Amino acid sequence: MRCDQRPGDLAGGNWIHRTTVTRWVREVISLLAARAPRLDRALKKIAYKGGGVVLLDGTLIPTRRRTGKENRKNYSGKSKCHGLLVIALTDDRGRLLWVSAARPGRTSEITACRHDQLTAKLRAAGLGAIADLGFVGLDDSSPDADLAVITGYKAARNRPLTRGQKLSNTALAAVRAPVEHGFAHLKNWRVLGKVRTDPTWATALVRSLLVLTNREVSR
Repeated sequence: MRCDQRPGDLAGGNWIHRTTVTRWVREVISLLAARAPRLDRALKKIAYKGGGVVLLDGTLIPTRRRTGKENRKNYSGKSKCHGLLVIALTDDRGRLLWVSAARPGRTSEITACRHDQLTAKLRAAGLGAIADLGFVGLDDSSPDADLAVITGYKAARNRPLTRGQKLSNTALAAVRAPVEHGFAHLKNWRVLGKVRTDPTWATALVRSLLVLTNREVSR
């Protein structure tokens, strides 16, 4: 997975059939994905260690363009390419804590988070999340409640940002920098350069790479 070698290349060099290599790879991916932390357990672990904030972000994993109507939902109008959306949480040092299921590229980040009930689980664990402007509107709680997701300020057409709001956005961007490093570690695996496997296997693939990435980083 590090070098994105195709099963046919591995099979030819070891004198075994291509389907055998594919079966072995999928078995290993399934075993590794089963070790990936669940969302509620990852949040409870951070709260137990005394943490108060996690970093939230999403990324699009490019996929091979396929024919047919079923592939249209994988086209992301934001990134102008076919792919699968993945949401991730990291700690304040950029260590990956959790990754969501891979969803079609047309899915918005807010929709993916609401599907996982992210804000409710953050409040249950007593934590907050810092996110970018793509998550504005995710936390639709009452004004009296504590915010579970903190985002920057978004300018409107007739309402430019004030100097204080710009400084606040700059400060939040600096705090969010480690989550970008976490995604960079994950995308060091060349197999995520363009996913060629069945999209239904993408969730297990990403979660298995989460386990391997954390193991490498913790060495």
